Amino acid sequence: MSKEVGNQAEDRAVEYLQKSGYSIVTRNFYSRFGEIDIIAKKRDILHFIEVKYSKNKIPTERITSSKIRKIIKTIDFYMYNNSISLDYQIDALLISEQSIEMIENITLFD
Repeated sequence: MSKEVGNQAEDRAVEYLQKSGYSIVTRNFYSRFGEIDIIAKKRDILHFIEVKYSKNKIPTERITSSKIRKIIKTIDFYMYNNSISLDYQIDALLISEQSIEMIENITLFD
């Protein structure tokens, strides 16, 4: 997937989240452990959101246990370095040409 297609998918994700009552904290947070596509907040809970776009494949197939472990390390780094003690969860936003689906608490399925 090209960077342009990825950015367009993330733009769609941000629009979807804002319409759903989330405030966007940051996009594309990088650390030495990995990347978080979108960090958003809703009702005093931080949501670390992995955005997956696919034209043909089922996007959930690309969220592996290894990917989730990297996300968790990146979250720990983010929370520690920003002195944040809010509750949080890891969500996935699955985007295709026709739809957007939110899966909350993806660590429950790991």
